[in-house]
Amino acid sequence: MALVPFPSASPGPRDDDPRFEPPDADELDSSGAKMSFLEHLDELRTRLLRSIIAVAIGCVVSFVFLDEVFDFVTRPMREMLPPGSALITTEPSEYFILYLKVGMLMGLFVATPYVMWQLWLFIAPGLYAHEKRFAIPFVVMSTFFFSVGAAFSHYVAFPWTWNFFLDFTADYVQPMLRLGPAFSLYVKMLLGFAVIFQMPTVVFFLARMGLVTARMLIRHFKYAVLAIFILAAVLSPGGDIPSQLLMAGPMLILYGISIVIAWACGRRRPSA
Repeated sequence: MALVPFPSASPGPRDDDPRFEPPDADELDSSGAKMSFLEHLDELRTRLLRSIIAVAIGCVVSFVFLDEVFDFVTRPMREMLPPGSALITTEPSEYFILYLKVGMLMGLFVATPYVMWQLWLFIAPGLYAHEKRFAIPFVVMSTFFFSVGAAFSHYVAFPWTWNFFLDFTADYVQPMLRLGPAFSLYVKMLLGFAVIFQMPTVVFFLARMGLVTARMLIRHFKYAVLAIFILAAVLSPGGDIPSQLLMAGPMLILYGISIVIAWACGRRRPSA
């Protein structure tokens, strides 16, 4: 009886076989970038620590020009006060603490480019090789729109909201406006607009990754409008309808800009 050879596993294609496909460089890069949960925590701790140190250095720099910075920050509050009135403090340390808060706020803005760079370094291990080259555009765009949002709040949104609250007061009511709560409103609006102005930056990178397209943003426009007004109601520090509209308006404009960015910078499908 003839012996039948035991069937062995068919060998895979060799390097010189036309069926052989070398592994993609992105796959090799991503497989080597896998991190454990503890490594992610350690990476997050490192990035947060370096960001805090950068903000502290920014505070030291801003304290050199603190008088000019304090005058710049409080100018929108002071210029719209009723004649003969002034901002008041009710605690001995309130003005001193506010002085320190202004220095820390300006320290954050001085360190914004470095903080954005640390944020990029934290998320970069999870990206493919061709996506990691967007580090400089990310830092530049995020810093730019962060500053534009803060400027919009300082020159437009906060003065309008502040004036609205002052005009809403009755004639028989004498406003006694505290400096601390006024500054808190200023900071909430400043940081809120600085964050929502990051929408074009986020859409740019999602479009480059192929996760968002201009057609998708247009198709979901009505849902985006609803989400924007809900978000404006939550983030608006004033709580009144004019303040919500003042925050929703720029978000709608930013959504339109994001559609253009997704169309211009999105990943193109290869032609058949």
